[in-house]
Amino acid sequence: MNGAAAAAPCLPPAPVPSPVARRPSRLPPAAPGGYPRPVALPGSERPSRERENRDWLDALRDRGPAREAAVARLHGLLLKAARFELGRRRAALSHVRGEELDDLAVQAADDALVSVLGKLDDFRGASRFTTWVYKFAIVEAGVKLRRRAWQSREVTLQDGSWEQFADHGRSAQEQLESAEVLERLRAAVESTLTPHQRSVFVALALNGIPIDVIAERTGSSRGALYKTLHDARRKLRTELAAEGLARPPVSTERRS
Repeated sequence: MNGAAAAAPCLPPAPVPSPVARRPSRLPPAAPGGYPRPVALPGSERPSRERENRDWLDALRDRGPAREAAVARLHGLLLKAARFELGRRRAALSHVRGEELDDLAVQAADDALVSVLGKLDDFRGASRFTTWVYKFAIVEAGVKLRRRAWQSREVTLQDGSWEQFADHGRSAQEQLESAEVLERLRAAVESTLTPHQRSVFVALALNGIPIDVIAERTGSSRGALYKTLHDARRKLRTELAAEGLARPPVSTERRS
């Protein structure tokens, strides 16, 4: 050996890996900012309000099995809403047993179903169809509740409780003026109104009987009773206005 450092052994170069074809990414393209866009799973999309409303209306207007299924489903929704409303107002019927309360809910759902099916053309799509129909169940539940509360009570259509309008907390002068107005009003009721208008006015305005109860006892409709009450109030206001005790009623006639 001549003392020179032995040459380091030469190693063969590392093999270069052959290029591998890149698999296409299944992720959606990135949104601005670098985050991937959310992926909607098949079947997880919630139908739009318009589509849901259209499906309800199409099914309920069908004449085959689709309509029967839709009607059954609708009745279930109405029954659920009626039960909720009666449960919320149960304090007013604390003496009513549970099975009778449930029967009232079924009656309310039945009547609400008939109303909904008869007014499908009135639905304008301003809300979800289910929200729209819930209102029918709530109204009918309130009707059934009021009728049940008055079931064993006497309905008086003639004798009005005029004394309840007197405010005994006022001064003597104010009580005297109030008594004079009430006396004039009572005289106007007797002399101005027809017997039917007088009965409806006394029952609704004086005795505080729910209009649903009067409609059931008299065989009339809510609309007809509201019209009678409106006409009676207008007559009385006109009569009192002639004596300077009230403002004249606003005319509803269109000006040409």
